[in-house]
Amino acid sequence: MKLTSKSFADGARIPSEFAFCAPDLATHVTLSENRNPHLAWSDVPAGTKSFVLICHDPDVPSRGDDVNKEGRIVPASLPRVDFFHWVMVDLSVGMASIEAGDFSSGVTARGKPGPAAWHGARHGSNDYTGWFSGDKEMSGNYFGYDGPCPPWNDAILHHYVFTLFALDVARCPVEGVFTGPVVRKAIEGHVLGQASIMGTYSLNPSVVA
Repeated sequence: MKLTSKSFADGARIPSEFAFCAPDLATHVTLSENRNPHLAWSDVPAGTKSFVLICHDPDVPSRGDDVNKEGRIVPASLPRVDFFHWVMVDLSVGMASIEAGDFSSGVTARGKPGPAAWHGARHGSNDYTGWFSGDKEMSGNYFGYDGPCPPWNDAILHHYVFTLFALDVARCPVEGVFTGPVVRKAIEGHVLGQASIMGTYSLNPSVVA
């Protein structure tokens, strides 16, 4: 399988229009256009009946003690964990691409609706659900794509991995509200092939993206 994008090159910086937040000199960050990027795939394995798409950032701080705090920095030595930005299942085998902005365009306070999505697919809950859980203005269940917004004081560059899985089942065996780890577990034994593309992003002006 092969996964490509017209929105960014593999290994290159993701443009801010595909991010949840963009850099701002006065306030560190500002909300961005939050469009999902274009993705296209080819060389699909024989017997494929549906696709699953997952985007995750493996560079998220495992502790929030220093995150987005003036006069402090999130150290590069801090252990990192996965943060899921997009979890989508039941993409039709007849599809070969997703257009930019097709599933997300703009930040939606309290999250976009789900699990039902365009083209008969289903969206999982992304990790902004937990991130905003204590924010009275933003708390909610965040379905679908919400792009990069790494800590503006993080010492490291963040990497965003988009992975498409070709499955041997027409419907992913998950129900209700589901998350990235739940889908990863559910598709074990059903993956015929997979392909990934990675983009980078940072809100820290001292980090080269």
